[in-house]
Amino acid sequence: MKQGIFTIVEVVSLTSNVFKMVLQGDTSAITAPGQFVEIRIPGLFLRRPISVCDVSPKDLTLIFKVVGEGTKVMACLRPGTELDLLTGLGNGYDLSLSGESPLLLGGGVGVPPMYALCKALLAQGKKPSVILGFNTRDEIFYEEDFRSLGVPVTVTTVDGSYGTKGFVTDAMDLPYTYFYTCGPLPMLRAIKNAAATSGQLSLEERMGCGFGACMGCSIQTANGPRRVCKDGPVFHKEEVLL
Repeated sequence: MKQGIFTIVEVVSLTSNVFKMVLQGDTSAITAPGQFVEIRIPGLFLRRPISVCDVSPKDLTLIFKVVGEGTKVMACLRPGTELDLLTGLGNGYDLSLSGESPLLLGGGVGVPPMYALCKALLAQGKKPSVILGFNTRDEIFYEEDFRSLGVPVTVTTVDGSYGTKGFVTDAMDLPYTYFYTCGPLPMLRAIKNAAATSGQLSLEERMGCGFGACMGCSIQTANGPRRVCKDGPVFHKEEVLL
């Protein structure tokens, strides 16, 4: 974990309530896809945890959905604003178990960490496939960004307004060696039950500190109580009790 000051480069809307924020700063503490940062929001007490979408030595890309006061403030911030961030939080995904053809499944705001993961797997010579799930066509984002990486991409919408009608599990009938996923709890539960292989799931919980001190995000697992922020947010399929 590392604390540092980041400067906003841009904030752009991807959908009516999903925004991309690019910042510049020291990203050296971010060492694995699936890690997250905690942002101190001007005028608010608790930091907000946001998953990492993409990272380079000097740039950090975050994608967030406006769901409360903190993210509402974030969406209104302008380039040049400086923010205090804790970076390198969480364990991230373990790429060593992926096999040759891993399957990446992202739902809603669970999509962003799949992008960094996809790039990391490609860098290792793997051949990932991607399934992105949304409720409706108007909520879709980052489809073309994934396609630009040269990987097979399937998009599902619950209402059938775009791509495959249904949930991400309705598009899992393809060969894969392992799975990685992030998204809402019902989606994670469905994937765990439907998956033909082992895999890793990134869980979401309300967080206070973000680095394991307050115990506010503790969950029960097959291996006893674990802190999502410190021991997770990524857990193996066999660990999670969903």
